Amino acid sequence: MIKSMTGFGKGEAVYGDKKFRVELRSLNSKQLDLSVKLPSKYRAAEAEVRAILTRGLLRGKVDCFISVEAAQVDTSAHINRDAFNAYADELRAVCDANLISADGDAILRAVLRMPDVITTEEQEVSVDELAAIVEAAHKAVAELDSFRCQEGAILIADLLKRIDLIEKYRHDVEPYEATRVDVIKNRIRDNIEKLAIEVDNNRLEQEMIYYIEKLDITEEKVRLDNHCRYFREVAAGEDAPGRKLGFIAQELGREINTMGSKSNEAEMQRLVVQMKDELEKIKEQVLNIL
Repeated sequence: MIKSMTGFGKGEAVYGDKKFRVELRSLNSKQLDLSVKLPSKYRAAEAEVRAILTRGLLRGKVDCFISVEAAQVDTSAHINRDAFNAYADELRAVCDANLISADGDAILRAVLRMPDVITTEEQEVSVDELAAIVEAAHKAVAELDSFRCQEGAILIADLLKRIDLIEKYRHDVEPYEATRVDVIKNRIRDNIEKLAIEVDNNRLEQEMIYYIEKLDITEEKVRLDNHCRYFREVAAGEDAPGRKLGFIAQELGREINTMGSKSNEAEMQRLVVQMKDELEKIKEQVLNIL
């Protein structure tokens, strides 16, 4: 199935009074460019989350945001009451000894800045909390994958429509290709007549055949048809064909460019320009395919 590399996915899981949310945003990239941002407390889950994203997303520039919502304020900061009281008593004593009026708010602010008044304790993260993050990551990957599939269906429909147009323009070239030979022959003969010189007609015919063979685009048309057919086969039969479709688009461009260099006829060149226009749109869209 064709998938786009762009998309968004979100997954949530609940453990106790905490809700874990994993959000994924993906853009196109040649490789998997993965960025994971999560609270430092849950760093232990990062490796497994990265493994889940790597297995499930394959390619793309992916930003992963992990957040936690708790019903109660969860903080590891605590006030050391013994230290607080000791500092407060010392400050009041100094103020009284020096006849300084002691403002309660001023003392409170001063004490809170003192060393060891506010302490932090390392809180252990339970295995169940980490499992909740992993569960949310799985859900986010599944939602992003579904989004990619929807976008991919739209992309491939547009690409195949443009392949159809290239084939149409390639068939439209044929009537002008047939008449162009006579036009070239008449032009050469007219120029020779203007020169008013005698020529060997047999040699002239040989030279004209050699010249016209150089302008023949039969091989380019056959290869162009084959590339268009192969483009459809790869799009229908492979899971992640983005790179391969890009290579096929390059081959299409080579054949179309060669046809343009051999056209030597205004209407043929106009059709070649239209083929190039459709091909450029294909190349742009292929970059978004997984």
